[in-house]
Amino acid sequence: MAVVVGLAGASRNGAVAICDAGDVVGMCEHERITRTRREPLAPGKLPTQTISTVLRIGQYSDTDVELLAVAERRLTVPAELPVEYVDHHLAHAATSFYTSQLPNATVVVCDRGDEPELSVWTADEGGIRRADFEWRGPGLATLYSLAAESIGFQSESEDSLEALARVGKPRRDNHLPHIAWRGDGLHVPADFQSAVSDAARGTGAKTSARRANLAAQLQQHLGDVLLEIVTSIQRRVGGSHLCLGGGLFYNSFFNTLLARSNLYAKTFVPANPGNAGVAIGAALLSSGAPVHRGHASSSASPFLGPGFTPEEIKATLDNCKLSYDYLSTGRLLDQTTAALAKGKLVGWFQDRMEWGVRALGNRSILASPCAPYVLENLNRFLKHREPHRTYSVAVCAEDVSKFFCGPPQSPLMEYEYEVLDRDLLRHLLPEHASRLRVQTVDASAGTFYQLLRAFGDVTGVPMLVNTSFNGFNEPIVCHPRDAVRVFYGTGLDMVALGNLVIQK
Repeated sequence: MAVVVGLAGASRNGAVAICDAGDVVGMCEHERITRTRREPLAPGKLPTQTISTVLRIGQYSDTDVELLAVAERRLTVPAELPVEYVDHHLAHAATSFYTSQLPNATVVVCDRGDEPELSVWTADEGGIRRADFEWRGPGLATLYSLAAESIGFQSESEDSLEALARVGKPRRDNHLPHIAWRGDGLHVPADFQSAVSDAARGTGAKTSARRANLAAQLQQHLGDVLLEIVTSIQRRVGGSHLCLGGGLFYNSFFNTLLARSNLYAKTFVPANPGNAGVAIGAALLSSGAPVHRGHASSSASPFLGPGFTPEEIKATLDNCKLSYDYLSTGRLLDQTTAALAKGKLVGWFQDRMEWGVRALGNRSILASPCAPYVLENLNRFLKHREPHRTYSVAVCAEDVSKFFCGPPQSPLMEYEYEVLDRDLLRHLLPEHASRLRVQTVDASAGTFYQLLRAFGDVTGVPMLVNTSFNGFNEPIVCHPRDAVRVFYGTGLDMVALGNLVIQK
């Protein structure tokens, strides 16, 4: 089998993955190396620094690479290098299915800018094949983006619409044009965008509340349409498992709606369902391995990014002339738990970096969900976000049903949950919010799980706020020096890099 490098991100979110004999050895978004948020790959050039970073994960050199795999025709590479272009939606489907560990699945891909914008696939150990499901016109990813822009957000700010919808109620007070599923596409009224813009106009507190309700109404309406589409797919294509791919499925509301619909026995969303994630799918497809071997277990790990040895971390701290403590794992857990229980913010830098869009406990900022000023500290001082923004929590998997109502598991923070006791998390929830994105963590997470368990033993609440380890408007930290810079440039009180701890 060949060592294949997968490339993605012609217009934004560049990424590099490496596949060896059907296993994904490493994956890293370009932005996390260059430190420029959402940076695309430059046309006609290779992202040499990011490729070198990923090659080092598997202890490869440039000469070991036999092929470049690309899933975007707009992404050009130097002519002298062997390259294989893969269908973009097929690469999305491959990323989702081959990282799912499911034996078979129906795969739904919904992305904007492609033709068609929605595609359906069937997948099993024999490979991935396009299903007989025709689609015409814009997909839901495009409509959700247009809705975000019409309500007043900047381009590519779909996450802002999702966040605003969490604090609104879909009251349907605004009589918006109805989007209808017609069997092979959507009927979108010509005045859809103008009607949304008109409904969002105004200033003041009442308008803010109305915009939140409008956001919730739009999201609920598009979610209802999505559910109708997937119901039709289930009837026409069948299957007992559902895999999702494409930018639409960054949205945890839509993911949760499908997971709780009972249309499929299990629903899976990859760690990065968007365009950066197709670097993995392209590499796996071009290696040819999945067709013969099924999907490899290592490909399912959400931690495929670079990692750093204790010696490398120590060398970075020594080079910065910093004072630090080396703690045993037991003392690290005790000291971190004590700091969190006092309401302090902790940077948590461990093992290999996440390859997805969300921190899952290796490049995280952690906080107590019960600390009196936790939401203000995160929104106002750390992340510089609007006061209505919510934050995700990581909770011990065996305890999730005690605090939340939602899917049984959410290991990749892909689903959102209803809070059962709002008073318990009142300091974390903005006014009118009752839902949070949740990560369920089991014992396989090692030290991170032990930290959640230890915090629960001290406070009675076995969960922590878990947000990405980054400064304002920058990518998640990758290298220890990134963590040090963010630590000293923000309101963090403590940072643990492996077992090395710095405090202010």
